[in-house]
Amino acid sequence: MASTDKRKQSLYFPEDMLKEIQEEAARQDRSLSWVVQQAWRIARPEIMRFPSVNDVLGNDDIRGRDE
Repeated sequence: MASTDKRKQSLYFPEDMLKEIQEEAARQDRSLSWVVQQAWRIARPEIMRFPSVNDVLGNDDIRGRDE
């Protein structure tokens, strides 16, 4: 099993979203961190289908702005 990196990281959520995550964590008797990690694991394949900024603008557009 791979070792886990347990560095702290601050994440900011809209108040209503945070409240929903807190309620779900309480319902499942889990931590906020666990709920967010599971949500990421489940959503990751779909999020990976989103185009990146480079895909939308194209590399030539990005290079042209800086030169």
